Amino acid sequence: MKTVAIIVAGGRGKRMGGPKQFLKINGKPMLAWTVNVFQQAKAINGIILVVAPEQLALAKKIKASKIISIIPGGARRQDSVRNGLAALPKGAQLVLIHDGARPAVSSLIISKTIKEARQHGAAIAAVPVKDTIKRSSGRDKTILQTLDRSELWSAQTPQTFTVPIIKKAYENLGNNVTDDAMAVERLGIPVKIVMGAYENFKVTTPEDLVVMATILKGR
Repeated sequence: MKTVAIIVAGGRGKRMGGPKQFLKINGKPMLAWTVNVFQQAKAINGIILVVAPEQLALAKKIKASKIISIIPGGARRQDSVRNGLAALPKGAQLVLIHDGARPAVSSLIISKTIKEARQHGAAIAAVPVKDTIKRSSGRDKTILQTLDRSELWSAQTPQTFTVPIIKKAYENLGNNVTDDAMAVERLGIPVKIVMGAYENFKVTTPEDLVVMATILKGR
């Protein structure tokens, strides 16, 4: 089993009034939509689901032949990813780490990150930032700098790595990281960007759920 996807879905969904990954979109749990994309991707050999301990029963209702493990996550996303890495089967060479709340990911994005990770060791999906980004002084919200938009990307998932690289990154994690690429960057290892898609956003609000329902309706 050479290429394994770890789908991280351990959030409690405080802003959504419950675990958002199990909210239904067009009659199917959000996480089921996400799993189905990886199930259909030919390059994926296995799927590990990482969910909150109290959501294990719900996760087990999602049926897909490529699911090899459903395991409890930790207090933080990075703890859940670490648990997923520990569950990788022997012989795994590439791992894709994906947010369960990004159900509109495509097989094309998945294959592009795999191709780049095989060649360079680390790759993520991302999209160019559309808005002008300001850096502020903090509490008083005074603008300190307008950043060069041409250099800015909005990181997405999947984030794909060779297993030795991502395991080493998590062994040397240190402080909190906001995504897996950040952990690899701290090792001094270059991470390649592949073009994602604006529809591959992370569902975080009720409004996002409505938009996502429209996107997924045609799938």
